Order: sequence, then structure tokens, then C-alpha cells
Amino acid sequence: MTGRDLLTKWGLPDLAGSGRFVSANIMDSLGNGLVLAFTVIYFTTTTSLPLGSIGAALSLGQLLALPTPLLAGSLMDRIGARRVVVAANVISAIGFCTFLAADSVWKITAVQFVVQVGSSLYWTTSRGLVLLVASSHDHARWFGFISALRNIGGGFGAALASITIALDRGGVRVLILVNALSFVIAACLIAGWRPESTDVSPGLSPQTRRGGYGAVLRDMRYLRLVLANLAFVLAASVLPVLLAVYITEELHAAAWLVGACMVGNMVFVALVQTLVTRMIERRPPTRVLALAGVVNALAFAGFGLLLALPDWVVVAGVLLATAVFTIAEMLSLPTSSELSASLAPERIRGRYLGAFQLSWSLGNAAAPAVLTALLGHGPVWPWVVLGALNLLAVPLVLSLGDSPPKDRDRSEPAPPALPAEEGAAS
Repeated sequence: MTGRDLLTKWGLPDLAGSGRFVSANIMDSLGNGLVLAFTVIYFTTTTSLPLGSIGAALSLGQLLALPTPLLAGSLMDRIGARRVVVAANVISAIGFCTFLAADSVWKITAVQFVVQVGSSLYWTTSRGLVLLVASSHDHARWFGFISALRNIGGGFGAALASITIALDRGGVRVLILVNALSFVIAACLIAGWRPESTDVSPGLSPQTRRGGYGAVLRDMRYLRLVLANLAFVLAASVLPVLLAVYITEELHAAAWLVGACMVGNMVFVALVQTLVTRMIERRPPTRVLALAGVVNALAFAGFGLLLALPDWVVVAGVLLATAVFTIAEMLSLPTSSELSASLAPERIRGRYLGAFQLSWSLGNAAAPAVLTALLGHGPVWPWVVLGALNLLAVPLVLSLGDSPPKDRDRSEPAPPALPAEEGAAS
């Protein structure tokens, strides 16, 4: 069996000539894992501010950056995904470097805003990069591979940060600098990468300039995908936001079980994601995403039912429910990314991806408040609401149909390039 045959069997895409792109994704994932989970610990260690003030400053910085995906979409249509990703990595590096000077509430708000801008620019346009590297027949494999790669890099970064902080709490400053360096390296890798596919159209047509985000708002099919994705974003927030407090406070289980679920999720995705992608790559992505909604609902039902089970089965029940949740995650995350890109017309794909990323930004911002408020009303309520939302997303996703619409502009000759001052972003 040749190496290419082995890659195919394992569900991996053809990686030939994509070394810089793959390495950049590893560095980005490593950087996210190194610090993002330990931002609060960093500021509680390096400042004398109360925890409540730090939390409020971080939340405010994130809220101020919420419109960034819309800006990213316009920039992607004008200058291409690759240049935007390079800029995003540079902004992230600058933002993390300024952490070293943040010693007041307003400074923490400012540096968090810069970091979130860089992060939102990256996540909005990174899907466009996948389309540049992937051939027409292996989009699903590339999105699945990148999902697994980010899980591995993020998990390794978080583990490295945990060890560093456990050995020396003062090491958080070193983590910040290493983190900033990782984003600089990622920026250099993407800047030196030359994909075979065209990164940006030769010019913006008058139709594009008149359309802009208005064209996105008129595309009810795509808006149904954006709306459905909110349910999957809230579902994805269960692990970082809800699971720890639910296991320890409501189920009264040992804290080690939380770590076991987190590590198990990471390892499962890293090892199995590409194989799952291979199994589903020939199936319509809308049906795969609908299946993910059903599987999510089953997982949430399992978490809720644990409240009625005896203590001796709680550990096994939590692990089983987490495994089902992880299967749904492996079905939904790469598939929703693939759908968001394939349903977007090429001429203004950036704006479409910006609208899609906005569902992630809004969902991630709302998840802590929504999920903790539901938990405050009773331990079963988060699982009831999450399960219902994911089931409601199923008919929305199925209404998208089995195949993406043909971009009518693709059959037309490319419009002539316009002067820079006429190509204003909408």
C-alpha cells in the first residue's frame, strides 16, 4: 500500500504542496490553546484587580469586537482570504504582546478587543483558505482534516500552558510571548504560501457593489443556515461553559471526571475525525448536519437523564453522553464550514462567510449568560433547551436541499477591474 493510498484510507486529503498551509494551521491552533483558556488566570496573576472587574473588561472587549466578521467578509472580497489571514495573525500577535502592559480595566478591555478582532478576522476568512487548497472533490476531507488539526494543536497548547503554570505561575508572561511568536510564524507561513487557486477576483463588478451585505440578507436560504448554526454554536459551548459546573455542582461527581471528558473529547476528535469525514464525504452535507442535530439532542437527553440515575452509574453515563456529544461535534463542525462556503456565491463569498461567522460570534458571546441562566432555573433546563434548539435546526438544515446552488456569475466573463476608489466595500 502506497503512502497516498494510506492517506486516502485514513480519510486524509492530498497534502502534496500544502506544507506551509498545514504548518500555519498548527501554529494558529497552538497559539489559541496556549493562552485563550488561561486569559483570566494571566490577569489575576499579573494585576491586583478583582476577578469581577477582569471578567467585565474581557467581556466588554469581546462585545466591542462583535462586528468584526462583517468587516472581514468585505476585506476578503477585496484583497483575498490569504492577505486577511496574514493581517489577522499579525493583529493577534500585537494584541498578545500588549497583554504585558495591561494593568487596568480599560487596558484589559482594549487588548481583549485587539485580540478578538484578530481572532474574528482569522476565523471568518480561514474557511476561504480551505477552498484555495482543496480540489473540487475533497472539500469535505480538508474541512475534516483542519478540524482535527486544530483540535490537536489547541489541546497540545492547553496542556503545555497547564504544565507551565503548574510549575511556575509566573510563567504566564513567557506563555504570552511564546503565543505572540506562534502567530508571527503563522503569518509568515501564510504570506509565503502560493496556492494554485485564485485568491481574489480581478475586480468588483457594479452588481457586487450594489449588492454587498444586502445580497446576503436577501438570500433566505443562506440565512436559514446561519440561523440553524446558532443552535450548533450553543451546543459547542457545552464543554467550555457548562459541563464542569454541571458535573461538580449538580451531579456531585469528582472534578477529575471533567478533565477526563475534556481530554477524551480532544483525543477522540484528533484520532477519529478524518475517518468520520471519509464515511460521510459522499453524503449530502445538509443531511449530515441534520443528523448532527439529532445526535446532539440525544447527547443532551443523556446528560439530563443523569439527574435521575443512581450515583454508581453517573461516571459511565457522563462518559457515554460526552462520547455521543463528540460524535455530533465531528459531524457538525466541518460540515457546517463546508456548507457555509459552498452555498456562498463566489463573487461575494467573503461577505457570506462574514455573516456565517457572525453566528459564531453572537453564539459564543451569548452562551455563558444563556446557559448559566438556564442552569439557575434548574439543572435539567439547559439540556431541554439545547436539545429542542438542535431538533428545531434539523428542518431548517434540510430545507437547504441536497446540493448547493450554482453561482450564476461563474459562467459569465470576469468583470473588468475597477479603480480602487470605486470598489468600496459594502
